[in-house]
Amino acid sequence: MYASLPVAVQAWGWVAKYLLERWPLQGAGAKAWRETTGSVTFVSYLFNLEPIAAKEGRYESRYWACLPELLQREGCKVNWLHLYLKDALLPNAKKAAGFIQSVNNSGQGKEIHATVDSFLSLRIAGQVLSDWVKLAWKGKRLEESIATTNQQVPIDLWPLFADDWRESTYGVTAMSNVLYCNLFEAALKALPKQQIGCYLQENQGWEFALIHAWRVAGQGKLIGAPHSTVRFWDLRYFFDTRSYAREGENPLPLPDHIALNGHAATDAYRAGGYPVEDLAQVEALRYLYLKDIKAQPKAHASSSNKVLHLLVLGDYLASQTRLQMRLLSQAATLLPSGTIITAKPHPACPIRAEDYPELQMTITTAPIVNLLAECDVAYTSAVTSAAVDAYCAGLPVISAMDPTTLNMSPLRGYAGVFFASTPDELICIVQRIRSDRFLVSSQSNVFTLNSALPLWRKLLLGAG
Repeated sequence: MYASLPVAVQAWGWVAKYLLERWPLQGAGAKAWRETTGSVTFVSYLFNLEPIAAKEGRYESRYWACLPELLQREGCKVNWLHLYLKDALLPNAKKAAGFIQSVNNSGQGKEIHATVDSFLSLRIAGQVLSDWVKLAWKGKRLEESIATTNQQVPIDLWPLFADDWRESTYGVTAMSNVLYCNLFEAALKALPKQQIGCYLQENQGWEFALIHAWRVAGQGKLIGAPHSTVRFWDLRYFFDTRSYAREGENPLPLPDHIALNGHAATDAYRAGGYPVEDLAQVEALRYLYLKDIKAQPKAHASSSNKVLHLLVLGDYLASQTRLQMRLLSQAATLLPSGTIITAKPHPACPIRAEDYPELQMTITTAPIVNLLAECDVAYTSAVTSAAVDAYCAGLPVISAMDPTTLNMSPLRGYAGVFFASTPDELICIVQRIRSDRFLVSSQSNVFTLNSALPLWRKLLLGAG
């Protein structure tokens, strides 16, 4: 019923639901935020937390690994501005507000936490609706001229992007963008002058709102940090090179520097034409555990009758996970006898064993580092970055490909990585892997790994 409503009505319904759900976060950590003496700010998701630390009221994020601890040891006070995402640890805004209070108390002034929703107010809500009305009015007026076919180009392209245009000018996306723009402006105007800001970079809409608000507030240097992999076909990371000139009216909002986690990401940005002087290479925080895993050839089962251990790594997209699991189910009867299947779902997309009765598998939420050491082959979607973990651990990787889409795999073009779009292809690949020995990866070709974080120290603290 909601999907059948006009786009503008959906936008109003979305913002009403958002305000009702997030209002308990209003004011959480805001006073400490305004009074902070820290000069370094991180913008990150309140998600992917270490469960034990979270239950004890401490902030440990898998996105940032040991970096916060290092900064504390160096006497650097840090501010954290979070975007709350619902999960099992923090299932609602009230729980999230309590967590913010707990981590601020345990931080004892060395780290300050707040969320963008901490700055919600009736004034902000009114400003968001006013901005949306202005944007919708201008978008509707421009639509009339944009939708007119150019007589010199007798091809009507408007139907190809009409829905995106409406969604971006008066739909939910438009409402979300003006909401984040107002929340970031309120948060960063309240923040004392900062020397450095750093945020997780995926080029989502909220990031451009952050960059704009950071500049308007007169804050210091801003660093974007892609925390995972940079896929070849992920066009969020690539723009027309003329956009990087930062000239004329309304230039593309860009950070001062991009912190890239290894050679693979750096090469991708350079190939995309990003200004080299704005790139900095740092350690791959999310993947530091890989330095303790030595890539070893996996002994094949054909000569030793070794049971095949297949590790299934789920995707955050339900459509990709369904495709992946359906392909495996169709090939189930042809898998080697006694194959042990272990499935680790993405936190945002569960895998239920009862949905796939053809498969005898174990569902686990154990850390991936423990699972990699126990398995022979990793089976992933063609999108998930978890494939890179398996690749760097020396496992052959098989990715389920949708033949109707582009290859979005972060391992596109890497040796020892296979793609299957039919059950027969999947079984042929498994048989090939079992008949050979593979040493598929060189970690140095993908990530920069050093637990001492000398490159992050230099970038944030100026220390060698």
